Amino acid sequence: MITAFPADLRDGALAAEVLSGLDQVEEALQDVASRVDGVLADAARHLIDAGGKRFRATLVLLSAQFGDATAPKVVPAAVAIELTHLATLYHDDVMDEAVMRRGHSSANSRWGNMVAILTGDFLFACASRILADLGSDAIRIQAETFIRLVNGQVAETVGPRPGQDPLEHYLCVVADKTASLIATAGRFGAMFGGAPPAVVRHTEAACDALGMAFQLSDDILDVASESIESGKTPGTDLREGVQTLPVLHALRSAKPDGSRLRELLSGADLTDPRLHAEALGLLRAHPAMAAARADLRRWADEAREQVLALPDVPARTAFESLCDYVVERTG
Repeated sequence: MITAFPADLRDGALAAEVLSGLDQVEEALQDVASRVDGVLADAARHLIDAGGKRFRATLVLLSAQFGDATAPKVVPAAVAIELTHLATLYHDDVMDEAVMRRGHSSANSRWGNMVAILTGDFLFACASRILADLGSDAIRIQAETFIRLVNGQVAETVGPRPGQDPLEHYLCVVADKTASLIATAGRFGAMFGGAPPAVVRHTEAACDALGMAFQLSDDILDVASESIESGKTPGTDLREGVQTLPVLHALRSAKPDGSRLRELLSGADLTDPRLHAEALGLLRAHPAMAAARADLRRWADEAREQVLALPDVPARTAFESLCDYVVERTG
């Protein structure tokens, strides 16, 4: 489950502890789906069984290492975070009219939008029930995070305000829609592991910056990767008209030699394989990719700065490796 992560998270005693916690998270997720019957159970189990890296749950468990990783509230907190993430995927797929998720047909394409929406609501409710047992602070933090998740989704749907810089808007969307829950994962892990308040703050800030970096690295990979290397179709966002970090940098550039790319990005039908291939090739060669990688490194460096303020335990080394990994995975 964490085989895609750096060696510090795959080997040794730390890995064994994190993997043990992830096994407990997985059992709890399956238990959630078993509490209902019929279509709801099938739909809820659909994405749970599809797997994924369980990145957010892993960060909860890893952050708990700065306190007592065996504290009884750590694993339930990881489950609540993962349920929240899964719930957002059901709703995202409805809004995006997605037909695939994690290599399988999406819930909305299989059961329809209403069932997919209600399944997401069900998982949110299950997360809230867990949080109720973790205390009022957990409920408040989750509510604040949920506000940011919704705000980010609405901002993405509506687009930039009149006069707002599209790149600034995009980074705000990433901060709310993606990084906020990842930051809460770090906060929950350290908090429920009983770490000191200063450690909780640094862990949350590190995970916030890592969340930004991971999303930006995904943006770069969508353009730069080859199918044979990454296992995903290159230029998926480009084909679907999603303006991610490299595209926004390219559109900002006023250099004459980028006029054809800007023309393609500003309204061409990039579902046309010929035009898509042309745009992808031009974007890969454009200085926008270097600008996007520079943004990625800045966020990874911000995460590292926060990580270095944490206690010098094996989990800190693992976090440092994540800062390296998030940059290195883009080549």
